[in-house]
Amino acid sequence: MRDAAAAALTTRAPAKVNLTLHVLGRRPDGYHELDSLVVFAGVHDRLSLVPGPELSLAVSGPRADAAGPTGDNLVLRAARALVERRPGLRVGAFHLVKRLPAAAGIGGGSSDAAGALRLLARLNGLALDAPEVADAARATGADIPVCLDPTARMMRGAGERVGPALALPPLFAVLVNPGVAVPTPSVFRALGLVPGERRPAAATPEQDWPAEPWALLARLAAARNDLEAPALGLAPALADALGRLSRSPECRLAPMSGSGATVFGLFPDCHAAARAARVIQADRPAWWVKPTLLR
Repeated sequence: MRDAAAAALTTRAPAKVNLTLHVLGRRPDGYHELDSLVVFAGVHDRLSLVPGPELSLAVSGPRADAAGPTGDNLVLRAARALVERRPGLRVGAFHLVKRLPAAAGIGGGSSDAAGALRLLARLNGLALDAPEVADAARATGADIPVCLDPTARMMRGAGERVGPALALPPLFAVLVNPGVAVPTPSVFRALGLVPGERRPAAATPEQDWPAEPWALLARLAAARNDLEAPALGLAPALADALGRLSRSPECRLAPMSGSGATVFGLFPDCHAAARAARVIQADRPAWWVKPTLLR
């Protein structure tokens, strides 16, 4: 057991937060064209890999039950996709410690899958930008490419195109998930776009983001999440979570991440974020509430 533990490779699978999410239209193939500024939080799942002859996955942690059937977990789906593209790949046994809520608009499963690809790439001496790794990420899920190297960057298309790393200032935040189900396909359907329809929105310049926190907050306040309104229509409890964040003292901005149901508030420092999180958690003990740093 000690030898196996010593041989294990580990990685964090951080929560993904969409600071902006503009829907530019719907492509003829039915996928929506997105333009999103993505950052990653300090809260995370943890994934380990012990080299061995077969692929397997064990899941534990406070949110293990929400991870779904082990055999269909995105960790194994991503690993199998890479094995298909790289015959002779060394594999092994994964262990996922699940802490992030599932289907929450923060890419928990996608980040786990990206973590699996990182660990297999490390085990086999592959670069993260190797064609097989990038193709396996795209084939497994829309959010996985941006999670492969979890740092601030633009995500475009249906998620398959990611830009270079961005030097954004760190942001102090509180993530809040009220525990309601907001299925992503339902949110996109509620948006009401037909294939081929475009929206009057311009793509965001790749590098045009301020390096000063106050200037970045001003830019974010002028941006939006186009999925927030349809998500609110499907899950009115989101309005309660957004309202509690926006009424918190010193909260600068309170939008939704992804297609929901996680919302987040931005604060001037870690102390203000921690105070707000304590108040919300005390009033709504069943909610998932985490002060964190976004970068």
